[in-house]
Amino acid sequence: MLGESGLAGKAVIVTGGSRGIGRAIVDLFAAEGANVTFLFRTDRVSAQEAMEQARARGHSVSCEQADVRDPAACAAAVQRTIARTGRIDVLVNNSGVIRDNLLAWLEPGDVSEVLETNVTGVFNITRAAVSHMISQRSGKIINISSVAGEMAGRGQTNYAASKGAVNAFTRALAVELAPRKITVNAVAPGLIETGMSERIRTNAGDQALNRILLRRYGQPVEVANAVVFLASRFADYITGQIIYVDGGFKME
Repeated sequence: MLGESGLAGKAVIVTGGSRGIGRAIVDLFAAEGANVTFLFRTDRVSAQEAMEQARARGHSVSCEQADVRDPAACAAAVQRTIARTGRIDVLVNNSGVIRDNLLAWLEPGDVSEVLETNVTGVFNITRAAVSHMISQRSGKIINISSVAGEMAGRGQTNYAASKGAVNAFTRALAVELAPRKITVNAVAPGLIETGMSERIRTNAGDQALNRILLRRYGQPVEVANAVVFLASRFADYITGQIIYVDGGFKME
């Protein structure tokens, strides 16, 4: 797709980009020739490794440490990125956490951390970036949601609520920013083979696979493909949409 997607030279920010789906997104944008900056919260070792491996392949990748729950940290990370790249063309809100348990056993911290990271974090980094996109009168925002936002399972009240909020945020912001020529969409993965979903996949076993029409778990790059498509020129006429990458989850 290199040279056709329109992403070569674009400035991209990806939150939570050091591992799993986020890292696959970073790598795919970088392979398209984009200038990618990813944010990480605590795992400096993984972040450094991701950046160095990308640069060894000749890609333009940088990282910034920032907690998306902190609005000042988000604003500072965006300003440092703009100082380096001159603009922001694409924002991918990928940071997210899971703290699954039945509602009666959820601790207050299990609820607050999920909502603050998965919802407030999206508000914080998007608010910091969107003013620059508005001044450019161009930009693309892609939020990573989840099938849980529409089809949640037991023990997911906090996570499902957070991803349902991301879906609503996506649609509302698409309306708000369309006059500024900025598109806003979301990608909703199903069960993807990452460290974050390992416990769910292990506990569910064949029962989970039997609820997926394609009878397999997804790969991080398959989610990244959808994200890069939405950021490319091929998706210029798509906004306010939730794209499911779930292998046909819970359709039977």
